[in-house]
Amino acid sequence: MGRIFSGLQPTGNFHLGNYLGALRNWVAMQKEHESFFCLVDLHALTTLPEPSKLRSNVREIVAVYLAAGIDPERSYIFPQSAVSAHCELGWILSCLTPLGWLNRMTQFKEKAGKQREQANLGLYAYPVLQAADILAYRATHVPVGEDQKQHLELVRDIAGAFNRQYQVDYFPLPEPVILKTAARVMSLRDGSVKMSKSDPSEYSRIQFSDDPDAIALKIRKAKTDPDPIAGDPKAMENRLEALNLLGIYGALSDQSLDAVCREFEGQNFSHFKQKLTELLINTLEPIRQKMTVFLKNPERLDAILEKGSQKARDLACTHMNEIKDIVGLLKA
Repeated sequence: MGRIFSGLQPTGNFHLGNYLGALRNWVAMQKEHESFFCLVDLHALTTLPEPSKLRSNVREIVAVYLAAGIDPERSYIFPQSAVSAHCELGWILSCLTPLGWLNRMTQFKEKAGKQREQANLGLYAYPVLQAADILAYRATHVPVGEDQKQHLELVRDIAGAFNRQYQVDYFPLPEPVILKTAARVMSLRDGSVKMSKSDPSEYSRIQFSDDPDAIALKIRKAKTDPDPIAGDPKAMENRLEALNLLGIYGALSDQSLDAVCREFEGQNFSHFKQKLTELLINTLEPIRQKMTVFLKNPERLDAILEKGSQKARDLACTHMNEIKDIVGLLKA
């Protein structure tokens, strides 16, 4: 049984893309792996969120985790900031990471844009802290989407650099888990960009706080085209918004895109949208209701986080003592 590490930023507005791309798969994976599901609140600081909003976002994501089926008795659920080993190891690893490696990170270039000189160090060094997140627990596997594969390659490079520098075989080189059932969910308004909480239009995404009426409205307004659904996905390659909705239906119903196209071949999107709306509501509404119950009991959420944090600290502290001995630091 391998050890899984993954996490989400507590930036609020948890949406369908987060669920289909990550969380749904974590629920299944926890049954077969020792699983660490972190709330990466230190990474969230790169955008300088308002403090009270950050705290409420952490509790909201914990509620989502629990409502979706993450079991705190089976998995470690904890905020990144509760385990000091993340920052301690982050510094050690930063001393082994050449600037050239970080300069190749496309995510920094995309987020910093033309304001690279004004971007904060946290955003630039983000991948090193991400490596520490994973390696602090000597995780063997990391579930990743396409946009995170480059970061995991860097984690493997940093782990290898540590092992070579100190002539040890200490860190495993974590393997990516590319889940076949992970869906790449695009914006409901523009099929060429991912569904994102940063999009100014709320109609671009389905949020977990949306009630059935809101979901129905967003799907009605979702961009498609006037042509009927083709029975072969290859015939729809240039119909990005249409393919996105069909892909969402397939992911929710555990069907291939081919199967969905065959099911709705020749039908128009007004009929298909009704079916997609029903499927979305049947899937998400029970989670939303459970989430609401959890959020009414913040003390319970905090207790779950503290329990998970203590278990994570115990393991990470053991590893940090071993790492300090390897690099020559005295243990107080």
